Amino acid sequence: MRNGSLCHGVSGAETSIARETLNAQLKAGIKMRSFTNDTAGSLDSAIKGIALFVGLIWLCFLADQFLPLERWGLIPRTFGGLAGIVTLPFLHGNLQHIIGNTVPLVVLLFVLAGSRANSVDIVFLISLLAGIALWLFGGEGIHIGASVLVFGLIGFLICAGFFERRLVSVIVAVGVALTYGSTLLYGVLPMQEGVSWEGHLFGALSGGVIAYYISTELRVQNSR
Repeated sequence: MRNGSLCHGVSGAETSIARETLNAQLKAGIKMRSFTNDTAGSLDSAIKGIALFVGLIWLCFLADQFLPLERWGLIPRTFGGLAGIVTLPFLHGNLQHIIGNTVPLVVLLFVLAGSRANSVDIVFLISLLAGIALWLFGGEGIHIGASVLVFGLIGFLICAGFFERRLVSVIVAVGVALTYGSTLLYGVLPMQEGVSWEGHLFGALSGGVIAYYISTELRVQNSR
């Protein structure tokens, strides 16, 4: 009877341990599946968002072949040109212009979305700040093209690595600098005929300003 009780006690302990182990494995599996699902969901949302944004740019380009949409570009220091602060990234002069902006824009948006949770806010702030600066200080003429945003993203991603000094940010900054550093330096040179170098310059500066602002906010949050 004593031996039977002893055997029963050991069996119960083993069952309890096995049950706890199984529960731990189930919880770990649930967490892993949750992480995988969240990651897949974020990637899926990023792809859809980028496709929608870039698709809208191309839709505007196609519509511009039949409608005079370019007149809604940004014209510095004019009341009518204020609309260009919003429309600027969606308007392009020709096929070469839009293709030249689409490729780096898609690449940089994917990099941004893959390394940032607030990528939509960053794109909006860069576009808004660069558009306002270009309207205030840009040269005469109609400014159009998503290159303002492209240069803004380059400036943001490089400066974010410098200001934040997080491993991911630094790796991204080095990669972007190696890939687009020469484009950034050449694109902001003045007096380029037919090129809104001021838009490139204000885009890059706006990206740097937004990077500094966000890094400051992160430091404040981490210090609490």
